[in-house]
Amino acid sequence: MSIIEQREAFRALKTFWGYDQFRPLQGEIVQATLSRQDVLAILPTGAGKSLCFQLPALLQDGLSLVLSPLVALMENQVAALQAKNIAANLFHGERSREQRQQVLTQLAQGQLKLLYLSPESLLTPAIWSRLSQLSKAAPGIQSITLDEAHCITQWGNSFRPIYRRLGAVRPALQSDSANSLAASIPIAAFTATADAATQRDIQAVLGLQNPQVFRASPYRKNLSLNLQRVWSPASRRQGLRSFIVAQGRKAGLVYTRSRRESEQLAQWLTQAGHKTDAYHAGLSPEQRRRIEAQWLSGQTPFVICTSAFGMGVDKPDVRWICHFHAPATLAEYLQEIGRAGRDGRPAQTLLLASEPTGWLDPHDRDRQAAFDQKVQSQVQLAQKLIAQIPAQGKLSDLLQQEPQAELALAILHQQQRLVWTDPFHYCLKDAPDPSDKIPSAPQDLMRDYLNTRHCRWQFLLRAFGFDREAQGSICGHCDRCQSRR
Repeated sequence: MSIIEQREAFRALKTFWGYDQFRPLQGEIVQATLSRQDVLAILPTGAGKSLCFQLPALLQDGLSLVLSPLVALMENQVAALQAKNIAANLFHGERSREQRQQVLTQLAQGQLKLLYLSPESLLTPAIWSRLSQLSKAAPGIQSITLDEAHCITQWGNSFRPIYRRLGAVRPALQSDSANSLAASIPIAAFTATADAATQRDIQAVLGLQNPQVFRASPYRKNLSLNLQRVWSPASRRQGLRSFIVAQGRKAGLVYTRSRRESEQLAQWLTQAGHKTDAYHAGLSPEQRRRIEAQWLSGQTPFVICTSAFGMGVDKPDVRWICHFHAPATLAEYLQEIGRAGRDGRPAQTLLLASEPTGWLDPHDRDRQAAFDQKVQSQVQLAQKLIAQIPAQGKLSDLLQQEPQAELALAILHQQQRLVWTDPFHYCLKDAPDPSDKIPSAPQDLMRDYLNTRHCRWQFLLRAFGFDREAQGSICGHCDRCQSRR
């Protein structure tokens, strides 16, 4: 980054965000992006990841694409950008026809600096056609950002296999471009949690080229981690309510593992005199936006929600997080507790877990078994389909014959037996062998975390590869550290 670019970056930082200095690693990431290098950034929640790709977009001509997994996350960030008079918009299936047409018009007229899309929206014919045209003329497409990049591993081999196709996006947009800069469209991937295996997966799927990797410890000294053992469904509910009562009217979130449970808990707590709502993917877009707005404004102190709620939402004064059940993975847990205390002030987290044997309260054990069975069923279905997949073809043609075929292609891609020649066409590297074993997901450490006798923050640091930071350190304020006192 030149001296002039540095001055422009600091001027934009002050003008649009009101800051005089970058937070740790922000300046280095901005510099790498402006130098047109690929980036993998693993920064804890609240570290200011969005600024790292929004600010460079302002300093470059052309369009920057931001791929984001959730509508609420996109809408929150775009609303904040538009409030700063930054030319940003979003495109997704829940928007009206008029709103979507407005975006297509803005693209045609070169009026946007940032366009937020889900991976599914990116590959719709209307958007893909317009972006392909845009890439053929200067200034074209300047950068591609994947926000919440851990979704490649977390969702790419299950219910959103489209993530496995994203590595073909850059080559396709560059292939016939008349813009010389397009030959080096940088890709930046951002996430709050990624162990070594997830980092390798992100780099491989996206095709990152000698990326600059930035990692910051997830440790947050203001977050107190606590686990409470429960011995029956009744004691689990009582533990939840006692924790909520102790928080008063402070903002918080309660995470559950199912839609039905979120609704049942919200109804029970409402009858007990608490103002709350259930939030999950089964609600209408209007219902979800209403609940989000009321929580963000403080009208609803806390929400009973499934895992998607709160991802990337900028609400700094969340004072507590409660997990009614243990999340499926440790990465999911770290993501969700990170939504508390983003303002740096003290925040409490509580995880309610069945007693260790599972005999008196088998709730968690049965729930995990059901989750594992669902994953196994998906794998078995994909295994059957793999034997029937032609050596090459068009995804849309294959989906007409078998709607579940994309999952099988995702698993073949994970096995490095398939390449996407573009985001819509595939080619097998060798003839599929039905006897080949589909690699299973690595054993997650969630169960070990529940049972550890050591500092919980120390356990998390080691699990995500921060061994040096964990060496000999104890937080002093988790339930394990407190019990030793």
